[in-house]
Amino acid sequence: MIGLAMRSLSARRTAFTATFASIFFGTVLIGSFATLLETSFTDMAKVDQDTLFIMGAVVGSWGTIIVLFSLASTLGIAVRQRDVEIALLRTIGASPRQARRMIRIETFVVALVASALGAGAAWLGGRALFTMIREGGMVADTVDYAGGPASLGITMLAVLATSLVSATIAGRKATSGAATIALTDGNAGTQRMRWWRVLVAVLLIGYGVTMAVITITVTAHSDDPYDAMATSGSSSILVAAGLACIAPLLLRWAATLIRPLVGRAGSTGHLAAYNTSRRAPLLAGVLAPVIVFTSASIGTLMAVGIDGRTLAESNPDSDTINMLNNVVVGMISLFAAIMVVNAFAAVVSHRRGELARLRLLGATPEQVRGSVVAEAAIVAVVGVVLGTAASLATVVPFAIARDEGIVPDGQLWLPPVLAVVAVAITLCSAAVAVRRTTARQALAVAGAGQ
Repeated sequence: MIGLAMRSLSARRTAFTATFASIFFGTVLIGSFATLLETSFTDMAKVDQDTLFIMGAVVGSWGTIIVLFSLASTLGIAVRQRDVEIALLRTIGASPRQARRMIRIETFVVALVASALGAGAAWLGGRALFTMIREGGMVADTVDYAGGPASLGITMLAVLATSLVSATIAGRKATSGAATIALTDGNAGTQRMRWWRVLVAVLLIGYGVTMAVITITVTAHSDDPYDAMATSGSSSILVAAGLACIAPLLLRWAATLIRPLVGRAGSTGHLAAYNTSRRAPLLAGVLAPVIVFTSASIGTLMAVGIDGRTLAESNPDSDTINMLNNVVVGMISLFAAIMVVNAFAAVVSHRRGELARLRLLGATPEQVRGSVVAEAAIVAVVGVVLGTAASLATVVPFAIARDEGIVPDGQLWLPPVLAVVAVAITLCSAAVAVRRTTARQALAVAGAGQ
């Protein structure tokens, strides 16, 4: 199985490159903040220690949760794409245990190399972030950067553990049931969503809504103006993560509802709506980061704007808090954008054979590309709508707490701009991925069984 795993890595370079990139950038983001946390434990003034600890622990923990969630989603996509291949291995004699072992070996090799390279980049990223903090006057000039092997080693272990656990869960799902059923479901895209994803979604959404209610009823009346931000700031991310957990279900429902409308665009629109509903488990891997990107960016930036308008006097902690918020939204947005690009590259690569057969049946390359871009448009619109709705869990409670009412007094132009950015990233990712895929001769691709 080790030799087969190595050959599989070589044959599936595109799909594993997407996984590699996700793990690499995830390690960079987590490790950069982990080095700040390690630096905070060195000898320095209490105020400097608190600033670095908040940056490393509070901001870093949210980033870690989002990154690890995204890594699990990406690895799930990578394994789900291979349901048919794994089923074929089982039909020629491989046991489910051997197939799962092959998946774990592949994942371990990719994760080990990506996390090792990412740890090196994280050391540089942490130093750059620390320099920005020190030059901004948030810590004393006498404080030195002390990030090193301890924080980066823990980061690597966390990423490797998450990758292996995700691969194990996905591999167990891929090898459950009869191989002949897996062959049919893998081709049809009819896999059922697990019950635990619904449970996690309910818990995350419920917790986010609860924190929003607490903001309106409790912390809005606190003497500390930042208590309301503390309880409402993460609500949009919590709700977005909950919606991302049930993205396959939401995408299938949305595609069914808009199919009559999209169908008016002709054969391309009809095919796009049909494939979006049929391929919902696969395309949900793209929908999830779109939801998180939209919700986190709108929720955080609107909260920062409300905070700037409603504080009559400059608070000593305002610069630190606003920087934390901006770093959070920048970190999440960048990683979510990378996830969208990687996810679409992996999804389109998996569908090379399907797209090639469409061309052999008479579809032109333009029609094939138009269909995939139309699918991306559906995913983008659904993601923007859900993400905007999730962002209200932060925006509305915080606006009420700062006496602006349900609708904030300013920056109403920001959500549409961020929505356009999210749609543009999704469409561009799809266009580039499908153009590369359809550049090859259809007969060669279909004949190769890709």
